[in-house]
Amino acid sequence: MQVSRRDVLKGTLGTGAALLAPGLARAWAKAPADGWELPEPRPFAVTEHQWIPMADGVRLSARLWIPDGADKQQVPVVLEYIPYRKRDLYRPIDSLWGAALASYGIAFARVDVRGTGDSEGIILDEYSEAELADGVAVLQWLSQQPWSSGAAGMRGLSWGGINTLQIAARQPAALRAVMVIAGSDNRFTDDAHYHGGALGRASFRWGGMFKGVMAAPPDPQIVGERWEQMWRDRLEASPPILAEWTRHQTFDAYWQRGSVALDYDAIKVPTYVVAGWQDTYAHPMLRLLENLNCPRKGLIGPWGHTYPYLATPSGLQWAFEEVRWWSQWLGGEQTGIMQEPMLRTFMPYQTARQSHPERIPGRWIAEATWPPRDATPVQLYLGKEGLSAEQGPDTQLAVPSGKVVGSTRPEWLERLPIDQSHDDSLSLVFDGTPLEEDIEILGSPVVALRLSANQPVAHVAVRMCEVTPDDRSWLVSYAIRNLTHRDSHTDPTPLEPHRTYDVSLPLHAMAHRFSKGSRLRVAVSESLWPLVWPSPVSPELTIVTGSSVLQLPVRKVERAQVPMPITPTELPAQPPAEYTPAVADADGRLNVDFETPPVPYQVPDVGTELTRKRTEHASMVPGEPNSCRWSASSSVTWRRADWNCEVKVDYSLTADPEHFILEERLRALEDGKLIFDRKHDNRIPRHLV
Repeated sequence: MQVSRRDVLKGTLGTGAALLAPGLARAWAKAPADGWELPEPRPFAVTEHQWIPMADGVRLSARLWIPDGADKQQVPVVLEYIPYRKRDLYRPIDSLWGAALASYGIAFARVDVRGTGDSEGIILDEYSEAELADGVAVLQWLSQQPWSSGAAGMRGLSWGGINTLQIAARQPAALRAVMVIAGSDNRFTDDAHYHGGALGRASFRWGGMFKGVMAAPPDPQIVGERWEQMWRDRLEASPPILAEWTRHQTFDAYWQRGSVALDYDAIKVPTYVVAGWQDTYAHPMLRLLENLNCPRKGLIGPWGHTYPYLATPSGLQWAFEEVRWWSQWLGGEQTGIMQEPMLRTFMPYQTARQSHPERIPGRWIAEATWPPRDATPVQLYLGKEGLSAEQGPDTQLAVPSGKVVGSTRPEWLERLPIDQSHDDSLSLVFDGTPLEEDIEILGSPVVALRLSANQPVAHVAVRMCEVTPDDRSWLVSYAIRNLTHRDSHTDPTPLEPHRTYDVSLPLHAMAHRFSKGSRLRVAVSESLWPLVWPSPVSPELTIVTGSSVLQLPVRKVERAQVPMPITPTELPAQPPAEYTPAVADADGRLNVDFETPPVPYQVPDVGTELTRKRTEHASMVPGEPNSCRWSASSSVTWRRADWNCEVKVDYSLTADPEHFILEERLRALEDGKLIFDRKHDNRIPRHLV
């Protein structure tokens, strides 16, 4: 099961967790490592709601799992701190994980971020100063409880991983270790909003849903009769967040705040970073592993944006590893975890789309350090005849212009990329010869391009694929760069038309075995759509081939397989979402649509029925970038006896060469009657985007 921000907000996460919980709980005790085993499970108590006071009088709502006997022998505690409604939306996940930790003697606290779920106050943005200060205060409160040993850890996926890093950088006294699952160290380059300096559709997909998070009501069963006033306060305060993100088109102070990449040394506690190769957050996880100076470990598996224990069809019995981590750093045990390799990762022999829904063929490997000490890059030159180990003469080749490339990989986080042949046919392609033996890649390939453009604003996109003997093209890695950001994301500069530039383009980190008989392919296009917004005027790119090169992080294959101490799981997977490349309609317009049908979800033990639905649309006429339009509509309802609320969010984005034109609308209904309706219209100057 892949868990994304979309899954969190549409409710499928909870359904999956409820189905998986019994089997996972039985399996968790089966993973001994040399010299260390999970302790015997013990009973625990669950506190459904606990107020935690903040310095300004706001109270945050917590759900607690406390091992029995903690009043006599105090225990460490682990915090997960996110805005995803512990009372209903995230409840099955919390119940599953709270039980896993508490049964092995580690208390667990799940706290709703200020202004979300049942916590008081207002939320106005991601990772605000108030949110981070609250997080420090929550850790302090937890460490001072009579059942607490004083040692606290923090964990989280996505939002929870990102704010865990930011709070760790504040060095709270109680925080002893963290586990970051699919987080980011740079809010501009490696989150949903901008990709290589180009405006990402994921910023609007996520932002539209985030508006629903900010505007959602608290539960009357927790906060009492004042729930309605709290809800109205949230609605009134809800900002035009999409406009805010769109105004900040460079790595300015807005994005720098909370980007721990600017000071890795600020994080001093032991850090375990975790991700999946199908997840776009794998790249910053490896960067953290390389740049942090604290005790650290990493693990990257064959899954997407999810927890390892929910990954399908192949995951890990993760409670063993996580309890071992917390026992080492919060409990003072010598578990052996730090004597093992710094990085464990899965080496796939196929892409996920090739094998899904079956398990990805491959094996677990290990690296003693990261980056590997014996890594040897291999260079392949982009030439007129394709990819070659020998450098050829400089030749100027034009990238096909006026084409729309990208609908075989239309999204940043969801939907696995399909066969790339359609987009390859619209790109400048460099193929290698059939491989005479398998080769394995681990890390970030780099494409160094010598190029020119005929416009001051242009993109360049590179996709690296494996072309199998049946002539199907499978995406292994990619990158896109707004070329005005070629030297700096902070201070972009326009291109001088027809001037030649050297641009280094690191592709997303990956692990992959290219099979004997397959060919490597590098496909170059001006952009990727609908992944990012197009350049204001359709540019023409020219590549100088002899001076352009692909550098591959080829890995030496070990002779003996390194033991993997964490037992794998096999869980049923749903088939991947089916879609086809965009085809022009009768008006010559390409359309990409996505719909989440409404499926009611009954929240266990609460009685609430959640129903979520969403429709998204992207369209553009090839060669006419200012015809581009992105839009979406979403809603969520909460129904229970005499409680009936609904929040609706809509947005649409268009542009001319100088401005983005953005409409955002937020509506709320109680018992079917409209109680709130606010629309924001913004005309935002484009800054070399």
